[in-house]
Amino acid sequence: MPAATDTGPLKILHVFRAPLGGLFRHVLDLARGQVERGHEVGIFCDSTTGGARADEVFAELGPKLSLGVTRVPMSRYPSLTDARAQLSAAATRRRVAPQVVHAHGSKGGVYARLPALISPGRSYITAYTPHGGSFNYKPGSTEHRVYMGVERLLEPATDMFLFESAFIAGRFQACTGHLPRTDHRIVLNGISDAEFAPIDHSAASFDLVYLGELRSAKGVDTLIESLEILKARDGLTPRVLIVGSGPDEALLKQMTAEHGVSGQCVFEPPGPIRAALAKARIMVIPSRAESLPYVILEAAAAAQPLIATDVGGIKEIYGPKHAPRLIPPNDPTILADTIRATLAMPEAARRAEATDLASYVRANFCLNAMVDGVLGAYRNALAKRLG
Repeated sequence: MPAATDTGPLKILHVFRAPLGGLFRHVLDLARGQVERGHEVGIFCDSTTGGARADEVFAELGPKLSLGVTRVPMSRYPSLTDARAQLSAAATRRRVAPQVVHAHGSKGGVYARLPALISPGRSYITAYTPHGGSFNYKPGSTEHRVYMGVERLLEPATDMFLFESAFIAGRFQACTGHLPRTDHRIVLNGISDAEFAPIDHSAASFDLVYLGELRSAKGVDTLIESLEILKARDGLTPRVLIVGSGPDEALLKQMTAEHGVSGQCVFEPPGPIRAALAKARIMVIPSRAESLPYVILEAAAAAQPLIATDVGGIKEIYGPKHAPRLIPPNDPTILADTIRATLAMPEAARRAEATDLASYVRANFCLNAMVDGVLGAYRNALAKRLG
């Protein structure tokens, strides 16, 4: 292994479970940025999730990853699949001989750090980005206590914690009882310059758009209830585009019918975010739980008018000037009031508000700063490990 103080290329292996959502976007941004800076990069993740979109991404990115893309079945919850996947992970580490194993998400954290706990004399450092995952999963439940117990167990095997937001750093402290006793820092997610091009809404045929997973934590049911309130109370019937997939898709479609708003709602599968944003004048994210959601970062950067709940790290994206616009989760009446008020705003006022937020995001969420911050953290951890 080169000296830790070298500025030469590193061999980096990213380990995570599902090639989906914001976590996947984060890994891809890091991997591309690290390759562009001359580092050798590989990926180890699940083969049963991600669908055609993940296949397309890996077909494009794979040839640029000198350490390769290794995909094996990995279960979301503990199962016998874990043992087989751990053996594959160990074989991958032996084959690529990384200097850095960077784990993402709770399951990735287990795959990367459990072997490090068992073999403290390893020749590589472990970095860990928790994202949201187990820290946001059913707080107070037995499952959550078990997950936090695992986090405490694996902490000594972690050379560097890389929190993507102050919120998740705070969740770690609240859930484990302390900030990491090993090295840790906050490196905010970043957006590329191209993503700051404003969205053209000249052909928008919807009033509202939701983008994200279709599951309880995302609060789409609250949005549907707010549409019923708007229709019954105010006679308003905004057209809504719901873009995403997930375990609650059928339930949510049934709910639109039960609440009498199915004629206003169109469901579409996941696709490029900018194309979806261009179809609607306002984006609504009614989440109950988030970390530092890329969907809001991307929409804010593109000057898309936004309605969002005050959960997770969203307040960090909005900054002190715009954070008062955030609304509480789980309140369809407040959401209905906010939708009505936002639709009633002159278009120029909505655009000015969105443009101002985009300026704040540009100043604080830079992709190059994220990539360089992570690489700097790696080198700091390597220097400490090698003494």
